[in-house]
Amino acid sequence: MRILLVEDAADVAETVAAYLERDGFACDLAGGEAEANGYLDVQSYDLVILDIHLPDGDGRTLLRAMRRRSDGTPVLMLSANYSVETRVGSLDEGADDYLVKPFDLRELSARVRALTRRGAEAAANEIALGDLLFDQSARTLRLKGEPVAMTRRELALFNILLRNADRIVSKERLFEGLFSFDKADVGLNAIELYVARIRKKLADSAVQIRTHRGLGYSLEGPGRD
Repeated sequence: MRILLVEDAADVAETVAAYLERDGFACDLAGGEAEANGYLDVQSYDLVILDIHLPDGDGRTLLRAMRRRSDGTPVLMLSANYSVETRVGSLDEGADDYLVKPFDLRELSARVRALTRRGAEAAANEIALGDLLFDQSARTLRLKGEPVAMTRRELALFNILLRNADRIVSKERLFEGLFSFDKADVGLNAIELYVARIRKKLADSAVQIRTHRGLGYSLEGPGRD
């Protein structure tokens, strides 16, 4: 899943991004309102983590703009302001959650997981396809009841394909879901590597990842030709 983190304190932003990436999230970093708008103009996100106090404006202005254009992306507000009025005001303006600084990264991660689950329209924790069972909450995959050892990025890629089962997903869309904008040293060919690894691990499954040359990949269950 892909997150936009809007935070002007570089040390805080980098620490949060590194922590969430270890949890399997791809994070893009914006240092202000204008930069965040630039990202939102070209990329969709599963969650926006938004600081209220930004060098070029107020995070609530960005929040209101998102809601005015019917952008329902879950938003987690961050602020050092403890006042009830600020928290209630942010929630009334469309924020989905509010976290006061300083915060524990474990709590932030838990709130992120909760909001991204809601953003997925409260889908069931377990998704089955053929002989595969994926637990979204535990982030585990089972093949014929047996656990499949997969890295976080392999699971993230598999999750995107599973959510789009029987539909072609472009290599670019998969790349966007796995890597953030600042991963300039990673190319699209990395997706081929991850797909090959997943195929090897699912060799005994009736579910297949099919390559559609020039288009992308699709995850297909048994009986589909």
